[in-house]
Amino acid sequence: MTVDWIHFTPWASLIGGMLIGLAAALLILLNGRIAGISGILGGLLRPSHGDTAWRALFLLGLVLAPVLYALFKPLPELHVDAGSGMLLGAGLLVGIGTRYGSGCTSGHGVCGVARRSPRSLAATGLFVGAGFVTVYLVRHALA
Repeated sequence: MTVDWIHFTPWASLIGGMLIGLAAALLILLNGRIAGISGILGGLLRPSHGDTAWRALFLLGLVLAPVLYALFKPLPELHVDAGSGMLLGAGLLVGIGTRYGSGCTSGHGVCGVARRSPRSLAATGLFVGAGFVTVYLVRHALA
């Protein structure tokens, strides 16, 4: 994936980050739930009574947000430099990592760090470190 730094818009990124924080704050204030996407999705795969609607609506909002954005402004172009096998393998590794880490970057990185959770601080540090190592290996050692 290549980021288009020439057309990078820091204000749009700042507003997007603020909206993510607002959504996470509203979910915990109004529903008492942490906005960890892997946990929300996992709860839908193992549904329990009275716990499905908010999860489905939250995920639906994630899917519809870019569609709504595209009504007002074109979405940025993304170029992915990986084949479907590599993307599938990467997604599988992320899924395994979120299970072992008891959450994903949204739950630990956004909500857990904001709550100063030691477990989330450690998990986020490991996510970032693993990302650095992965990029180095893919771009320099395996290329």
